[in-house]
Amino acid sequence: MNHPPHAPSAKVRHLALWAAMGGVLLLSYAILAPFIASFAWAAVLAYVTWPAYRRLRERTAGHGTLAAMLMTLAVAAVLVLPFSWTAVALQSELAGAYKALSAWLAEKPGVPPALQNLPLVGPWLTDRLQQWLTDPSALKTLVAQHRDQALALAGSLAGGVGRNAAKFGIALLSLFFLYRDGEVLVAQVRTVAGRFLGDRARHYLEAAGATTRAVVLGLTLTALAQGVLAGIGYWAAGMESPISLAAFTALFAFIPFGTPVVWGVASAWLLITGDAGAALGLFLWGALVVSWADNVIRPLVVSAAVRLHFLLVFFGVLGGLTVFGLIGLFLGPVVLAVLVAVWREWLGEQAAGPSPEEEKQPPE
Repeated sequence: MNHPPHAPSAKVRHLALWAAMGGVLLLSYAILAPFIASFAWAAVLAYVTWPAYRRLRERTAGHGTLAAMLMTLAVAAVLVLPFSWTAVALQSELAGAYKALSAWLAEKPGVPPALQNLPLVGPWLTDRLQQWLTDPSALKTLVAQHRDQALALAGSLAGGVGRNAAKFGIALLSLFFLYRDGEVLVAQVRTVAGRFLGDRARHYLEAAGATTRAVVLGLTLTALAQGVLAGIGYWAAGMESPISLAAFTALFAFIPFGTPVVWGVASAWLLITGDAGAALGLFLWGALVVSWADNVIRPLVVSAAVRLHFLLVFFGVLGGLTVFGLIGLFLGPVVLAVLVAVWREWLGEQAAGPSPEEEKQPPE
């Protein structure tokens, strides 16, 4: 007599279910991995600009699709136009700098005595200048090398936003749908997070949102402030095209310790061309005013908004940039903010003692 096979136990069914879900999640991650960076940029932009989108939706009589399309076009213009202008200006400035350097070398200049007496740097500058004067082709080779390095660096930085037009288009497409369906998506995320984390989910989501807004605001205000302050220094030092240099400084300000690259090179140029007073003044202005604006504005805005220690903000920005690329400037502090929210909640629970439900449970 044949006996029917035994049905699998509930434990086996649960294990099979979790294994199947794990496989689905792994496959889903493999499929979506190429688009995570673009979607993350879209999510950050949508969250920060959401109040503007909501006002635009009210003015379009509640037409969410029309408002989402208009808002996406506006964000695209804000992102594309400044970068396009900066790229064109950079090419023009590099060409002008090369012509000015060539004209200066044509006068057979010498290294200022103040530079010649500097240890290590002075002899190196003297030898390099003599090499350029005797072999002009060496200067062209050096310029070409630095130009290629600058283009590679610019391409690497731009890769965080989108390594090509396709990724940028995906980010804009995601932004459109986040505007249109963002409220539904946020409600679903809150529901799922609440199911697994309970009431804690609300605190974690609030910490992530407040940190995102604060980091974006802090980075933007810091970049604008450093650009304006640096522009004042370039104008006072008599630099050509101080507005373009100020724009480059503001662009580099989004990178930690990026502004000294601009005002440092400008100071070195003034020093080499013999204007030691202006070079020293610009160097001191950049070190004491421009760079310190980053140390004051960004920590104040971010730390005050989300109650994060300056050191955590610093680690979050640099660590996020290292791990995630340019989007890590925002994701790094957000992750640490959620971690701090969990930490503070646990400390609060320990200080408050066991809950009434836990006190009622009999000891094991």
